[in-house]
Formats: sequence, C-alpha cells, structure tokens
Amino acid sequence: MVTDSGVSHPRRKRIIEGLKQNQGFPQIMGIINVTSDSFFEGSRALSPEDAVERALAMWASGATWVDIGGESTRPGAEPVDEEEEILRVVPVIRALKMASPDGLISIDTRHASVAHEALKAGADMVNDVSGLGDKAMIETVLEWKAAICIMHMQGEPGTMQSKPHYENCVEEVRTYLANQCNLLTEQGHPKELICIDPGIGFGKDHGHNISLLKAGRAIGEDPSMSVLWGVSRKRIVGHLTGHEHADDRLAGTLGLAAVAASLGINILRVHDVQEHVDLFSTMKPFD
Repeated sequence: MVTDSGVSHPRRKRIIEGLKQNQGFPQIMGIINVTSDSFFEGSRALSPEDAVERALAMWASGATWVDIGGESTRPGAEPVDEEEEILRVVPVIRALKMASPDGLISIDTRHASVAHEALKAGADMVNDVSGLGDKAMIETVLEWKAAICIMHMQGEPGTMQSKPHYENCVEEVRTYLANQCNLLTEQGHPKELICIDPGIGFGKDHGHNISLLKAGRAIGEDPSMSVLWGVSRKRIVGHLTGHEHADDRLAGTLGLAAVAASLGINILRVHDVQEHVDLFSTMKPFD
C-alpha cells in the first residue's frame, strides 16, 4: 500500500522506527559530505562513486541512516549555489537507492529546492540545519510527508560563531524548536516524523553547548519528540579534551556518545560508524 506522497506504509513505519532508539541506544547516522571544505577532512567524498562506496560501508557497519550533504555549514563556510548542491547530492542518492533500496537516507540541506530534488530521488528525511529557515521547506516537507530534523542555529554559518548571545540558552532553543515543529504539526504533519537537534556549535559558545547537552531530551517541549545530537569531532570535543585538530577527537566523541546513550538521545550523527557500533555493543550487556 502506498500513501499519496509515494511512500509505502512499511517504508513509513521503518522511517519512524529509525527516529527512535534502537534497543535503548541511539540510532547511528553516518555523515557523507560531497564537498571539499567540510571541517573534518576524513568525511569528504570528492566524487559520487566515493560517496556511494562510503555510504554502503556505513550501512554494512551498522548505521541506520546515511546523511548526504552538498554544502558545508561549518563556521565561516561560504554558501553553495542550490543548483550546484543538487548536482552534488542527487546522483549519490539515486545510486544508493539502486544499490540498497532498504537503506534510510537523509538529505542535509537548508534549501527547499535541494530537499525537493533529493526526496524525489529517494531520500527519506530532510536534515535542515536552518530549522525551516527557508519557508518553502515547510511546503516541501508537507508535500512529500517526509521526515524532518529541525535544528536550531543562531545566525548564518559564515558569522554564527561571532559572539553568540542568549539570555537563557536552553529555554530559548527549546522554545524555538517547539515553535518550528508547530509550523508542521498544525498543518497535520505527524510528530512521529519530526526530530529536533539543539545545534551544537551552531551559534553557541562552549558554555551554551554544555548546557544544551546537559538538557538531553528535555530540549523538546514534547517529551515524545525524537532528539538528534551532532557532536562528532566538533570543537566542543576539542574544548573538553584539549585536542585542537578534528583528527584527534575520536575518543572524546565516543565519550559524548556514551553520554548520549545515558540521556536517551535517539540519533547520533557521526563520522565514525564502526567505532560507535562497537561502543554500544560493549555497553548493551550492562544497560
């Protein structure tokens, strides 16, 4: 049976299950950056063939999702033309759907036009770092009845780390995320197809990041809402460990993954899938 958006009910069920914890541990989302300027060089796939090979390896290692992005949103990043972004990501998504039809795919974009083409090519979820900043994204998500991850970002990637300020970071982020979710649910979009992301490192200083992580699932006003963390190899790990370079932040990233599991976080967006699978495998007998 197929819904009017073209997504079968079994597929919809699989997507919803992919937004929940897996046996008490976060689902793993592997990062595929079809860009040349992402902050972690090890995540860059410089050809569609390379991106597909990496994504298939992540699924084989135990990732539930692969997240395909064609625009870097690291601090100081320059925007990418939407047509160029489409040319980067759509061939990868099409190839992945042919190679592994059951695999779950997220499109990492803040542009509705890119999301539309990615969903048309077979993506299952939109990972929107702008949190529906492009108002056309609402129409796109509703049209496709797609899963959506709504992230909080203060400012734009090029300037967001220039003196970020909040009166109460956790409350402001919580309210923003709730308001953005309402833009969809008030028009009938199922909340089971929405997850939220506090946006670690996106217009936040170290203190803001720590307070948001400590809030855990309470960052959502609705306690049933799925929560995603994107902390892999980020500057927060460098602050906590003293490691300046992203190459040296794997152990610290795994430490935060263990924290995420203890706080009930639903999804972790990571560069290193196998290492996270191994971490949770060793933790499960003691849960």
